[in-house]
Amino acid sequence: MTIRIGVITFPGSLDDRDAQRAIRIAGATPVALWHGSHDLEGVDALVLPGGFSYGDYLRSGAIAALSPIMAEVKDAAAAGMPVLGICNGFQMLVEAHLLPGGLIRNANQQFIRRDQRLRVENAATAWTSEFAQGQEIVIPLKNGEGGYIADAASLARIEGEGLVAFRYLGVNPNGSLNDIAGLTNERGNVVGLMPHPEHATEPGFGPDTAAAMRSGVDGQSFFASAIAAVAAVAA
Repeated sequence: MTIRIGVITFPGSLDDRDAQRAIRIAGATPVALWHGSHDLEGVDALVLPGGFSYGDYLRSGAIAALSPIMAEVKDAAAAGMPVLGICNGFQMLVEAHLLPGGLIRNANQQFIRRDQRLRVENAATAWTSEFAQGQEIVIPLKNGEGGYIADAASLARIEGEGLVAFRYLGVNPNGSLNDIAGLTNERGNVVGLMPHPEHATEPGFGPDTAAAMRSGVDGQSFFASAIAAVAAVAA
């Protein structure tokens, strides 16, 4: 079975090619999709990549959330298709109301780039099933507007329903409430996070580890999880 994962390019997307490469490394076929299209080309899963869509004008992800293809993304998500939003893609998902809350300027008002420790808080989603519950991983982070916010009632619901997918460990790099680094929807098919798993999928290009420099590949499990989720539905 050939599993096809679409990566949507928006004006200002920066990491779409990296996401395509990560998908290929994981063993699926990447499919380049364009924000102005209404055709998902029969893909099995979707990635909204990082970058600075529309120059981050208005709010990060706000204009991209209104792109033509997002109507199809919403329908696909409602039908259960796995959808991953990475950094700017996470911002799009909250702006499109596919995930709750919002993302604002980092608390220190600076763009941050670091290899970030995370804890997997929900290993039962389409993008996290290859992790162990509570597993600690290291994923590169790079953002200027990654501060997660939500009102008190929404935050209580998110925590109570287990919708936190990832939490920052060691340091909260952007002031996110409750150290939230990533979320899932109730169904578990839509996941968004600020760190970049596509930058931790290939030895020699990932975060440093105790074993060797640039050897971290924790990001591989995101894409392996989606492949397993699609295969399970098809079986």
